[in-house]
Amino acid sequence: MNQETAIKLFEQKQVRSIWDAEQEKWYFSVVDVISVLSDQIDHQGARNYWKVLKSRLLKEGNETVTNCNRLKLIAEDGKMRLTDVADTEQLFRLIQSVPSPKAEPFKLWIAKVARERIDEIEDPEIGIDRLMETYLKKGYSKEWINQRLKSIEVRKELTDEWDTRGVKKGQEYAILTDEITKAWSGLTVKEYKNHKDLKKENLRDNMTNLELVLNMLAEATTSEISKEKKPKTFDENKIIANQGGTIAGNTRKEIEEKTGKKVVSTRSAKKLLADKAKQIKKK
Repeated sequence: MNQETAIKLFEQKQVRSIWDAEQEKWYFSVVDVISVLSDQIDHQGARNYWKVLKSRLLKEGNETVTNCNRLKLIAEDGKMRLTDVADTEQLFRLIQSVPSPKAEPFKLWIAKVARERIDEIEDPEIGIDRLMETYLKKGYSKEWINQRLKSIEVRKELTDEWDTRGVKKGQEYAILTDEITKAWSGLTVKEYKNHKDLKKENLRDNMTNLELVLNMLAEATTSEISKEKKPKTFDENKIIANQGGTIAGNTRKEIEEKTGKKVVSTRSAKKLLADKAKQIKKK
């Protein structure tokens, strides 16, 4: 398993974390998080607190938190030792279980996010407005945001078509998406994210306008071919995904031939927004 370790600071305390490239997840040391939230003086105190909390959660039948992975992290003695770790979902559930003033802001934030999500389900327009507001706050241009919102619409049309053809969400979606992406860009989704030095970030949120347009072309073309061909098996859907991606891939090659520049960029949103800030300063 390819992993990248990191240490995150929270109020001057270290929270050990590790990135699992295979699952594309961050994992955090449970004991370190407990130490921060419960104001434990030392590591042993945090371990004892977690032991008691874990026992209580087990009795309550809470498997979300108690079924923690154990991964090797650097211990106080400098050696790599197996440690209870939690992913983001488990971490939020853990925070809800800790009776601490420091946990309250997190609990309020989780409740707020849940309320917003329910609002969006009841009225999808709220979700679109909120998404646009979020992108604007991050510094994206209105032109890019319009492209991004259009890409969401195109993606939804494609997944609806896949549903109609019996494609299963999850792994089958991922395989077909990989097929489309590889056909138009020359890279799988994971390779593309590595190319841009991304981890958990959304790939489309880190595409240039031209990358977004070609990705939309690939997905929209796949949808149209599928509607005409009406594939009955997963293998037939895979062939069509390759065909849709290849059409956009041919367009990419023509653009690169005419411009002399690579379309698939290493630039992530962070770099794009930094360049935009520099341009504004120059003006």
